Amino acid sequence: MLNELNDKQKEAVLYNDGPLLIIAGAGSGKTKTLTTKIAYLIENGVNPVNILAITFTNKAAQEMKDRIYKMVGSKAKESQISTFHSFGVKLIRDNATLLGYDSNFVIMDSDDSLSVVKKILKDMNLDPKKFNAKGIKNRISSCKNVMQTPDDFSKYAVSEIDNIFLDVYKKYEDYIYKNDAVDFDDLLILPIKLFREHEDILSKYQDRYQYILIDEYQDTNEAQYILTKMLAVKYKNLTCVGDDSQSIYSFRGANYKNILNFENDYKNAKVILLEENYRSTKYILDAANAVIKNNVYKKDKNLWTRKIDGDKIKYYNATNQEDEARYVCNNIKDIVKDNDYSNIAILFRTNAQSRVMEEECLKEDIPYKVIGSTYFYSRKEIKDLIAYIRLIHNTQDNVSLTRIINVPRRGIGEKSISNLAYRADCLGISMFDAIEDKKQLAFKEMILKLILLQPNLTLTEFIDKILDTFGIIDELKQENSFESNTRIENLEEFKSITKSFEEENEGLSNNEMLESFLFRISLVSDVEEYKNDVNRVSLMTVHQVKGLEYDYVFVIGLEEGVFPHFSAISDSSELEEERRLMYVAITRAKKHLYLINAKRRMLFGQTQRNLPSRFIEEIPKELLDVEAVVEPSSSFNTSINKTPNVNKEEFKDYLINGLRKKKKDEKIENSSSYNVGDRVNHKIFGVGVVTRIDGSVMYVAFEYKYGIKMISTSYKGISKV
Repeated sequence: MLNELNDKQKEAVLYNDGPLLIIAGAGSGKTKTLTTKIAYLIENGVNPVNILAITFTNKAAQEMKDRIYKMVGSKAKESQISTFHSFGVKLIRDNATLLGYDSNFVIMDSDDSLSVVKKILKDMNLDPKKFNAKGIKNRISSCKNVMQTPDDFSKYAVSEIDNIFLDVYKKYEDYIYKNDAVDFDDLLILPIKLFREHEDILSKYQDRYQYILIDEYQDTNEAQYILTKMLAVKYKNLTCVGDDSQSIYSFRGANYKNILNFENDYKNAKVILLEENYRSTKYILDAANAVIKNNVYKKDKNLWTRKIDGDKIKYYNATNQEDEARYVCNNIKDIVKDNDYSNIAILFRTNAQSRVMEEECLKEDIPYKVIGSTYFYSRKEIKDLIAYIRLIHNTQDNVSLTRIINVPRRGIGEKSISNLAYRADCLGISMFDAIEDKKQLAFKEMILKLILLQPNLTLTEFIDKILDTFGIIDELKQENSFESNTRIENLEEFKSITKSFEEENEGLSNNEMLESFLFRISLVSDVEEYKNDVNRVSLMTVHQVKGLEYDYVFVIGLEEGVFPHFSAISDSSELEEERRLMYVAITRAKKHLYLINAKRRMLFGQTQRNLPSRFIEEIPKELLDVEAVVEPSSSFNTSINKTPNVNKEEFKDYLINGLRKKKKDEKIENSSSYNVGDRVNHKIFGVGVVTRIDGSVMYVAFEYKYGIKMISTSYKGISKV
């Protein structure tokens, strides 16, 4: 059992007399160590009933069970190996009466919770356009994730909106309790409530679970942290495994500080570093180490490998996003001469970036799959937008009308739509022509208005008009969730498609442009997606790739404002999470890593000219094989700013080595009144943050769709906020 472990893994398995923190670097055999430790405990006399092992997904829990079963047989079944939420269900069911529930209580899913919020809003006569149900549901969940009850929240409610939310939150809690139901967040909160109110019950479970092992500890939220601490406080045989450098889920409530504070929580804790990597080559690991060392808040470690052979990391600076996609696909065609497509992954920061890669893969007949999301043209918000375009172009399109007559919600239910369809059939006319109901007439009038406006609008202006007229993006903004923000980005990215199409078909009238565009996207969106072929290239965001590995990894969009994301540039904690994302992206590669950025990128319908990502700068130049060097070019100029003067060799070094920090004795004189970190307002780009100043030129990060601009400090169209 122990013979297959390295010295550090073996040390972790053998230490079972107190709190233990295992910092397990990427590819260091974390699961192997954890499962061997559980098997070792069972084989050496610990009653399996006294073991509790927690991980984050059902798949991971099942894998742990299978591995342990192979080592110790059926005895493994007596241990509690599950996710936090499954464990919570068990605790609540076993003690339901103490919590005021029947043992057959209902567990509500996300849709159930949303339905309850909608009912409450309706009962309170609140305008659903002003008070978004999804947004309120998400806010309730956020409160619960940090253990904030309605009473707790009331201490911070200062505005009218806060007080209305508080009222909804109270009614929501009362409603689900009276209906003997719990939501997903309650599965963590109720066990804590149980233990706080019944010390004898807590003591019983502390005696039962004398050995506790928590996987992916860096991803625990406040409730999971508290629950773990309560159970472990008596015997303190707590083993937490994780890697703070791979903590990338703060938007879900994960707090990487839980793993950093482990030694403060448990003063006599032992810390073991698993630093030997079995996945990647030395070049890849050296790059990962070089990037992550720039984070301030971290556990110091240094991944290493015995795989000293391997190629340097390929770095390509593309002309634009199309060139970027072509570069990736050309390399893939070379790779698959001797490899399978399934060994290849293309990673990006946001879902919207998949669109250009998908189109290039289709063009080059490269089979692909989008992991963790749907294909760009199959995403709900994109299909809804296309349905609007089609209906405005052809009001006889009943399929499109049925899809979007109540999107966003405007009080037109399924029964009303069925009645409309029946009336249209009886009269032998289209559903659009058959509209006579008041709510439906308001929708019809907006469509008719857009039909009149369309010939006078460019394709992109037409899309903006649809989004604005029907409040599609406004509704998503009110939800204020990770999912809704992703959908907004996808809708904005659709304007990149229209903008590019306009440029390709200059000379067509607006009507001809619309008709040609609809024909083009019908060809792309209806294409066969290789659904039955397992041998496909994987496209996904970096968030989705965690836990996976590939022989060949392409990371695209490595520009300031894209990766790292614009929203993180002015926030040090968010920037550190972006750097952890980059660390995760790099360490997914086993043999070959490609890093790509573009001089110009059309994103969300706007052409950006962003600097190469700082993460490229942070990788030592001797690790990179630079496949293209960009000459100084006027393409970096805009009508309001100029590129600082640099010669060819300096610019080449800038791309290879990055804009590294000047030595302490090299000072760039800043004669302006601006400082790094200042918030400024530009008459065209809006509010931004100064990220760097070089003499009379400052770099300002504006909203995501504009990116980073170089602006003269004497420019009159900008001022401090």
